[in-house]
Amino acid sequence: MAASTESDLRTSPVPTTEDGDHERFTHIVLEGYTPKKGEFVALGNSVVEGMINSTPVTALCGKVWVPGRDPEKYPLCPTCREVATTLGWSLPT
Repeated sequence: MAASTESDLRTSPVPTTEDGDHERFTHIVLEGYTPKKGEFVALGNSVVEGMINSTPVTALCGKVWVPGRDPEKYPLCPTCREVATTLGWSLPT
């Protein structure tokens, strides 16, 4: 095993996901989009609708669940982050 350098200690590792880890992350849900000329096009249930009506939503990473927890308490799902940045979306830090 190689010794850690000072620069290795300053960078935080990217978490890997394993089975069950999706329960420990905040996920990004694409509820719909608005074309350049047109009205909002819904793609599925909204997070608010899911919380109120106990209906499932789908995250960018593919996870399907009924939202109910405070997303501010969990880190952002690395897979959702990767998909969003690949699409050119800006994400909060």
